[in-house]
Amino acid sequence: MSEFNHITVLLNEAVDGLKVKPTGQYVDATLGGGGHTKAILDRLADGGHLYSFDQDQTAINYNQTNLANYIDDGRLTLVKSNFRDLSEALGKLGVHKIDGIVYDLGVSSPQFDDAKRGFSYNHDAPLDMRMDQNQDLTALEVVNEWPYKKLIRILSRYGEEKFSKQIARSIERHREEQPIETTLQLAEIVKNAIPAATRRHGGNPAKRSFQAVRIAVNDELGSLEESLEQALELIDVNGRISVITFQSLEDRLVKSMFREKTTIQDLPSGIPVIPEEMKPHYRLINRKPILPNQQELENNRRAHSAKLRIIEKIK
Repeated sequence: MSEFNHITVLLNEAVDGLKVKPTGQYVDATLGGGGHTKAILDRLADGGHLYSFDQDQTAINYNQTNLANYIDDGRLTLVKSNFRDLSEALGKLGVHKIDGIVYDLGVSSPQFDDAKRGFSYNHDAPLDMRMDQNQDLTALEVVNEWPYKKLIRILSRYGEEKFSKQIARSIERHREEQPIETTLQLAEIVKNAIPAATRRHGGNPAKRSFQAVRIAVNDELGSLEESLEQALELIDVNGRISVITFQSLEDRLVKSMFREKTTIQDLPSGIPVIPEEMKPHYRLINRKPILPNQQELENNRRAHSAKLRIIEKIK
């Protein structure tokens, strides 16, 4: 693979937020085009190491060439794995503590741009949407076999789609006549299920439904929650986690998990001094998310929904 056109969002902010130590042990949970990986590697000296994860073989193949120098000099290990298996995969490599980890969530531009992957409602392709091409579940199965009530649930929960019932009913009606096999078929069904007045605003009417199906196919929220729980245990004292999200569901999950870890739980009233054992082991680096600056917003359309949150382990 010769090209992997992907502009990394909030690159410097996310890596700066890790406070990289030259001889530290770090993880890039979402290798993709290697943007964050390269930025971290450029701050590592001999003795420092980075483990970069991706479940997409395309990204692994590309970076074996793109980042060959860092692999050869012993600073980089590529790990083909879903980041929900973070602890297990690192354990197999003899790594049980790390100094920081970065997540750049969502679908990478090359996955969207490769029409045959079936992520985009702008290109006609088989309904696929798998980030890991080896997994069994595809969008074809979700759309054609999942029951009506389950479709409503994912459209509402993962797509925040207020017309989830109408869309699910329309999908059910169409698939009874013949299978829904392509992205443009699904996009057209979704569009026609949404009232015409609503379709005039807010971009492509299929966007929320495609997001919902993609999240369901890849269990993105479940994977993220499991991975963050592991990351919070893996980071050493003064270690940090940087997370870039691109949609509200992910951001709410990260915000909630970080708040839980940085808040004193069940504090009895009337205690004059908070006992040391009750104080949180983590602190928020930024109470409000870090957003892209104006220049980045102008140069990269993907940046518009990006939010960065950072947490540090303090004891």
